[in-house]
Amino acid sequence: MQQKKGRPVSGGAVLRERVTEAITEAAFGELADAGYARLSMVAVARRAGVGKAALYRRWPSKQAMITELIRSKVTETLPRTPATGALHTDLRELLAAYRSQLANPLLALIGAELLAESRRDSTLATMLHTEVAAPRRLAARAILQDAIDHGELPPTLDMDLATDLLIAPLVFRMVLIDGHSDDDYLETLTAATLAALKAAVRRP
Repeated sequence: MQQKKGRPVSGGAVLRERVTEAITEAAFGELADAGYARLSMVAVARRAGVGKAALYRRWPSKQAMITELIRSKVTETLPRTPATGALHTDLRELLAAYRSQLANPLLALIGAELLAESRRDSTLATMLHTEVAAPRRLAARAILQDAIDHGELPPTLDMDLATDLLIAPLVFRMVLIDGHSDDDYLETLTAATLAALKAAVRRP
C-alpha cells in the first residue's frame, strides 16, 4: 500500500520537472526572439504548451521568472576554477571554458539582448551583476589570488582591473562583435592577458 501511495507523488514530481524544463526552454526562446522588453508570461506559456497558471504558480512576474531561470543556468554552467599549479595554464583553461559557453548561439543572443536592455532597466542590470557577473568574477579572482600566493603575480595586483582583463576581452569579441576565437587566438589572448596582469598593479 505504501508503495502505491508513493507512486503518484513520484510521477507528479517528474511531471512538474518536465513542465519546468518546457517553460525554461520556452522562456529563453522567447527572450531570444522577442527580447526582454516584449517578453510576456502569456507568450512563454503558449510556447511551452502550458497554461499561464503553470507559470504564475512558480513566479509572480516575468522579472522573477527570468531572474530565477538565469540564476539556475549560471549555477549549472559556472566554469570549474582551474587549479593546474601554473597561472598560464589556469588562464588558458578558464578562457577555453568561457569560449565554450559563449559559443552557444542562443546564449550569445540572449546575453547581448540583456546587456542592451539593462541600460534601460536598473533592476535587470542589478540582476545581471549579481547573478551572472559576480560568480564569474569570483572564479577569476580565485585564480588571481592563487597566483599571488605562489609568487606568479605581485601582491599589489589591482584585483578589479585584473579580473576585467580575464573576462572582458573574450566577452567583447564573441558577444559584441562576433569575432573568431580559435585556438590560436586563445593562445595569443592567454599570453597577452598574462603580460597585462603583471603590469596591473595598484599605484602608490
